[in-house]
Amino acid sequence: SMRRQRLRKTLLGLSFFLFQYFLVIHLLLSPVLIVYGAVHGVIQGSFVIYLLIFLSSLVLGRAFCGWVCPGAGLQELCCLVVKKKAAGRKFYRLKYIIFGIWSSAILYAVFRAGGYHRIDFFFGMDSASPARNGILFFGALVVIAPAAFIWGKWATCHYVCWIAPLMIMGTRIKQHAYWPSLRLRTTAEPCAACGLCDDHCPMSLEVSTLVQSGTMDDPECILCGTCVDTCPSGAIRYSFGS
Repeated sequence: SMRRQRLRKTLLGLSFFLFQYFLVIHLLLSPVLIVYGAVHGVIQGSFVIYLLIFLSSLVLGRAFCGWVCPGAGLQELCCLVVKKKAAGRKFYRLKYIIFGIWSSAILYAVFRAGGYHRIDFFFGMDSASPARNGILFFGALVVIAPAAFIWGKWATCHYVCWIAPLMIMGTRIKQHAYWPSLRLRTTAEPCAACGLCDDHCPMSLEVSTLVQSGTMDDPECILCGTCVDTCPSGAIRYSFGS
């Protein structure tokens, strides 16, 4: 139902508000602090949060993106103005390059530090300055909003997000492991080929093509359920199973 989509967008909006208001949430999602912690052999907050996000993807796929991510909350706000679809799949590999550089930096730092030696959840979070706080507050706005206006809705998730490949790996693992997990199911017969699922998909996916193929498994799917709630034929549904 559309009530579910209103709930989802409310949760994303709340997530973005909390992200902007409480700078500690910025720090917990920081791709820099996890490297800083690795340099000193410390497992800190960002490490724990990214581990939890990956573990969630083993059961919930990329639902974090569609329902919880603060950046996605800003993406939804941009969609009030930006209607054009993302530029194209050929640029998707960019986020894997970014993820590769980032994860390699973490592994190299841990290796140089001789491994992790201790756990300090708030390590590296106690230093504050107006400049740092300004960068944290405006960082997401400066990156996400222009990307949406230039390359289309949810462009940052497609091309830049360093967390997306982590969840895509978890999603691939759950798909091959066949353990119970959240996914979308489809039955092609009721499909009226109206195209509403394509028009409303925030990730600019060709949902109708997925429906005709009989599988909804696309690495860019964020399990937002927009296609489920806009399909007048009931051809797509949520499922939790193996």
